[in-house]
Amino acid sequence: MLSFVRSDASVSQRHPLRVLADDGTELLGWLPAGTEIVGTRLADGRQIREAPLGQRFVLPRMRVRDRWRDCSTLRLIREDEWSSVWWFFDGSGSFLAWYVNLEIPLGRGRYGPRRIDGALDVVVEPGGRWSWKDEDEAAEAVRAGRLSGQQLAKLRAEGERLIDRAEAGTFPFDGTWTQFRPDPRWPVPQLPVELWAQDIA
Repeated sequence: MLSFVRSDASVSQRHPLRVLADDGTELLGWLPAGTEIVGTRLADGRQIREAPLGQRFVLPRMRVRDRWRDCSTLRLIREDEWSSVWWFFDGSGSFLAWYVNLEIPLGRGRYGPRRIDGALDVVVEPGGRWSWKDEDEAAEAVRAGRLSGQQLAKLRAEGERLIDRAEAGTFPFDGTWTQFRPDPRWPVPQLPVELWAQDIA
């Protein structure tokens, strides 16, 4: 399971994963579309992105039962790296793109990796074309005190490191796992029952 927490250690999201490989420092996991997750909304029930940018990181939030929608993801999480790389697949199983989710690693807890989402991300298309995503949100997160300027600089440097690899066509952007197909017999990943009681009051 991958947990995203805030700087005060409170949980913002939990994503259950089917673990395909894990040596203690590198985890490869599968999150199919439709999987139930712990998500976050504004306290008034709106999705985060429904609020104006200047309010997204200051309005009260609540955790809710939600679902991972639209695309399935294969995720590579390395313990000390300020990112995880996600392979996105559509409903037919076709590979769509890589998503570099920039994150602050906090080690592992009882249930798996714990991270702070860095707001800033990189999308890499097949062929290596790339683009930054959510630069405005990352800047707003700094203004609101959710990230420090130093943390954002390190997150951007991590993004640039992965961009260099994308431009060179080296792993993880070399085609590895783009033909991945889950075993149809696999059950949908589920969060431990006790976490629902903790996270969704």
